[in-house]
Amino acid sequence: MSKTSVVTTRLDDVTLALVDKIAAAQGRSRSWFAAEAIRLVAESEGEFLAFVQAGIDSADRGELTPQDEVFTRLRQRRRERSEA
Repeated sequence: MSKTSVVTTRLDDVTLALVDKIAAAQGRSRSWFAAEAIRLVAESEGEFLAFVQAGIDSADRGELTPQDEVFTRLRQRRRERSEA
C-alpha cells in the first residue's frame, strides 16, 4: 500500500470554483483533482530539471555547441516549419 500525505494550501475563490467545476465534470473529488494536478506538474518539473542537468553535465564535459551553430540550426528549423 502506498503512503500518502496531506497537503494544505490556500486558493482564491476563482481558482477554487474552477477546481470544483472541473472535478465535478469529471466525477472526481476536489482532493483527487488537487493530487492529480500536483502529480502532473511535479512530473513535468522533474523532467525539466533532468533536461537542464543533462545540459549542465554536457557543458561540464566540455561538450558545447558554438552560438553561431545554434542560431543557424534554429533559423533552419524555423524555415522548415514555415514551409510545411
